[in-house]
Amino acid sequence: MHVTITAVGPDNRGLADPIVHYVTDAGANIHEIQMYDHDAEQLFAMLLRVEWPESAGAVSTLREAMRDIGERKGLSIRTWARDERKDLPRIALCTTYRPEPARAVLRDIRDGRLKAQCAVMIGNRNACRGLAEDFGVPFHNIGKGGDPDYGEMTRLFDEYQVDYMVLARYMRVLPPRICWEFAGGRIINLHHGLLPSFPGFRPYQDAYVRHMLTYGATVHFIIPELDAGDQIIHQGTFNVFPGTPLEEITRIGETDNEPNVLSEGLRRVIDREVELHFHRIIKNSRK
Repeated sequence: MHVTITAVGPDNRGLADPIVHYVTDAGANIHEIQMYDHDAEQLFAMLLRVEWPESAGAVSTLREAMRDIGERKGLSIRTWARDERKDLPRIALCTTYRPEPARAVLRDIRDGRLKAQCAVMIGNRNACRGLAEDFGVPFHNIGKGGDPDYGEMTRLFDEYQVDYMVLARYMRVLPPRICWEFAGGRIINLHHGLLPSFPGFRPYQDAYVRHMLTYGATVHFIIPELDAGDQIIHQGTFNVFPGTPLEEITRIGETDNEPNVLSEGLRRVIDREVELHFHRIIKNSRK
């Protein structure tokens, strides 16, 4: 079974060795290993992707062993296998103000176009609480005046046992620690502009002042250290006539294009058409 292990904690010597030795001694085949050693932050982070053999026992056995190593070494270790559960993959929808992208995902789940279940909605504002109630999804506000409690966000991801975290116009930058803890293609972001040309928080405005006639949105995997490039899952565009007001361009993008782009990008991940290996999108050969 394909398993992703992440480990994050205070930097020290010999942190990777017990993890690697355990999985190799159990007969696991290592597909990918990446380590981050940040002296300035005194932080260690590691991603390990392995093929866990049936002969070594259930993934729960591996998870318990990793938990023991984490306690000994002062590491937060997560062991995730998409195929461990037989039910539909679980997602967390993270929102701030705009409800349209999250609504598109919830509708596609309800109508069977997305073969997933929304386990929880998390917001740093209450703007989407009513949407969650309409679809019968638990909602948690982790923001105080909009300032998120990322420890609470992490706790909720774990409590609801989510497979994928979907940033549905979540208008805050995730801290590096969360990106490392859920690395390996588990965090999916909707950006309301075409990457790499228009990053940042004002892509419609930035494209408008450059007199662009084509606008779009991007769905990409979040990775710890690099901007979206090789991590793009899906992009969708729309064209406007010269002289179209910025307000109309933004309306079309927010109410029509962005929701469709997010839903299709998430479908590609849920249907396992693509995966993230070594910070690059690849076609899933195991599909």
